[in-house]
Amino acid sequence: MSPDRDNGRGVESSGTIEVDAGGATFAIDPASATVLVRSGPLARILSLDEALLLAVRRFHSPWRTAIAHALTHMGDARSWTIAGLACMATMTRPGVHLGLRLGVASGIATAFSQALKRSLTRARPDVSIAGFEPLAANPDRFSFPSGHTAAAFGVAVAFAGEPYGAGPVALLLAVGIGLSRVYLGAHYPLDVGAGAFLGAIAGLIARLLVP
Repeated sequence: MSPDRDNGRGVESSGTIEVDAGGATFAIDPASATVLVRSGPLARILSLDEALLLAVRRFHSPWRTAIAHALTHMGDARSWTIAGLACMATMTRPGVHLGLRLGVASGIATAFSQALKRSLTRARPDVSIAGFEPLAANPDRFSFPSGHTAAAFGVAVAFAGEPYGAGPVALLLAVGIGLSRVYLGAHYPLDVGAGAFLGAIAGLIARLLVP
């Protein structure tokens, strides 16, 4: 292993660049374009986040994994697109209204989450935790926030008060999707919490745009 060296930006070691800022140490991996927090107050929060993720592993079982996979697939872009088109295809006023709100809410939530992911570049658990193996393939390299959760909660908030019990059903689905992302090891709990918050904002915006 090559010795650490000062490159003007911080200390470079084993292909990563360590930078001290605001009492915290950040490790930047240029190869994966991800950032890890080495020390500081934020590192303690992230350490607890990691501990919660690892604690979930004890609940793994074949039937729970099957349910988690199903929930995660229900929260991907393809499923939301199909659901939105199905609502629009009813050609009824309530159906079209639901379809429009779904499309706007999930679209805004996805845009918010992807913008933050590519700005903060938090590594996925399988990258930052040695020996960690997720139970599902990751759609991209970045973990914070959860895009699946953001879209799901965006739709849930947009559907609040809608007919046919759409609001409670969407909220229950959103909670299930968020839990599935942690269970499958695709995200940390903090990623899911942030995704839910972003989704709620997106849902409120959708309600304003599609009254």
